Amino acid sequence: MDNHNEANGAKLIDGKAMAKGLTEEIRQEVDLLIKEGHPLPGLAVVLVGNDPASEVYVKNKAIQTHHAGMRSFMHMLPQSTSQKELLTLIEDLNKNPQIHGILIQLPLPEQIDPVLVTNAIDPAKDVDGLGEVNTGRLALGMTNGIVPCTPLGCLKLLQSVHPDMTGMNALIIGSSNLVGRPMAQLLLKENCTVTIAHIHTTNLPELARQADIIVVATGKAGLVRGDWVKPGATIIDVGITRVMQENGRSRLVGDVNFDEVKHVAGHITPVPGGVGPMTITCLLHNTFQAAKRLYEKQD
Repeated sequence: MDNHNEANGAKLIDGKAMAKGLTEEIRQEVDLLIKEGHPLPGLAVVLVGNDPASEVYVKNKAIQTHHAGMRSFMHMLPQSTSQKELLTLIEDLNKNPQIHGILIQLPLPEQIDPVLVTNAIDPAKDVDGLGEVNTGRLALGMTNGIVPCTPLGCLKLLQSVHPDMTGMNALIIGSSNLVGRPMAQLLLKENCTVTIAHIHTTNLPELARQADIIVVATGKAGLVRGDWVKPGATIIDVGITRVMQENGRSRLVGDVNFDEVKHVAGHITPVPGGVGPMTITCLLHNTFQAAKRLYEKQD
């Protein structure tokens, strides 16, 4: 299946199509597990509070989990939930044999410490890959950890264009623990020469012009301009911001000025329809892998 479409010069990397294909592969692998007599892999998603965007996102995750042939366990907790109550729930989920993956939807209310909560999840069930154990395994180049979903999705999108990235110059704009830092580790493992920058980097346009690959995740709409990009470079745009247009309607845009960059880049992810769909599918991939590892131990 060709997941690349023309975009006035640059080819679009179709994350939606890739995610659909990967979900189907996961579903087939789940079917094989069931035939071997194993129980259905289960994903528990915990939402604290009533943030409308998070609610939509969590419900979408549940739908996609079912599409992949797995079980979804939803826990919608009130905004007033205490840290102790949440930690008690996590402890129960850690012990529950029907649950193979646990995801705590961020952000959490201010009375709850997200680091403490993330590290309370059993590393074998930490399908977001954000706990200290999985973060450490990735940093050490180990293969027995769980990789955070968004960077893993970005890597799969890049691999669809560049099966071998050895020696390529990769620039990551954004140094968060969610995307930038794990992305750097993944690209180092692909034998790229990696530079991590951020919105405070003074010579950002010059660095960008030297890069064969740019992954940008800053939340600053339209940051990367057309004259920043080396001709033929591959651009992965993780950013997503809702902006108002002159006609009074809003639209979603990324961290890349798409209309400028599409004339210069070789490949580019659209917003929406690029990284977003792959993030959710990689969550399902991580849940399946967590279940498979557990079953292999039991066998």
